[in-house]
Amino acid sequence: MHRMGVAEFQALIERDLPIGRWLGFRVEAMGEGTATIRLPARQDFLRPGGSIAGPAMMALADCAMYGVVLGLRGDAVMAVTSNLSIHFLRAPKPVDLIAEAKLLRLGRRLAVIEVSIHAAGEDRPVAHVTGTYALPSPSHGDGSAVP
Repeated sequence: MHRMGVAEFQALIERDLPIGRWLGFRVEAMGEGTATIRLPARQDFLRPGGSIAGPAMMALADCAMYGVVLGLRGDAVMAVTSNLSIHFLRAPKPVDLIAEAKLLRLGRRLAVIEVSIHAAGEDRPVAHVTGTYALPSPSHGDGSAVP
């Protein structure tokens, strides 16, 4: 089964995920069941008080989860988020944020993934995320999910 690597996933973001391209996501690492994505800090992402806005962190976590899925099943580009729960633990400084995602469970139709987001240069997480991706059926050539 095809597994997507760093360069291929970065190219997919640049080509097919306009929001990821606009946010400037950088794929730092992908492994079997893991993905690390960086969100470069920009003034556009700041909220009152000078911390990174929650929606930018949610998008970062979602992209990292997608990376986990594609790192396991490169044919699953039609996989979609079916659930995302985020706990904001503390206000992140206005620096790059790094999402480290890891697979918790992979089934035929669902992947459950955990993401820890931390500020560059720090170990303590600023957010903890769990999410589920609905996977397309590998038997469908069009990539659509089977109900």
